[in-house]
Amino acid sequence: MAESKLRTQSMDFAVSIINLVKALKSQKESIISNQIGRSGTSIGANIREAQYAQSKADFISKLQIALKEASETGYWLELLYRTGYLEEAAYKKLDAACSSLRVMLIASLNTAKKNAGSPRP
Repeated sequence: MAESKLRTQSMDFAVSIINLVKALKSQKESIISNQIGRSGTSIGANIREAQYAQSKADFISKLQIALKEASETGYWLELLYRTGYLEEAAYKKLDAACSSLRVMLIASLNTAKKNAGSPRP
């Protein structure tokens, strides 16, 4: 069930990021919008890839990439806020969603790493 919640929230977050990118592009901002568009949508893509991982190590690797992308996205969100492209309320909402994804990814990674050492029945 947690994995399904992770997939759902990462998709919802990607939709929010795409809408943010549209708004940024309408303001003629292209440097950060390109970066956050890639990292913010990559989170869910890597979570989806992990679903069909070839091995436990591959699964863990995909989730680690998703976590790195979430961390990068958090950076871009803060930069957009500090440069005035993102209002405080919008920043707090997106940052909370991004932080929630990071927490779920860390929990999933900890579980996967713990279970990676145990043999399958």
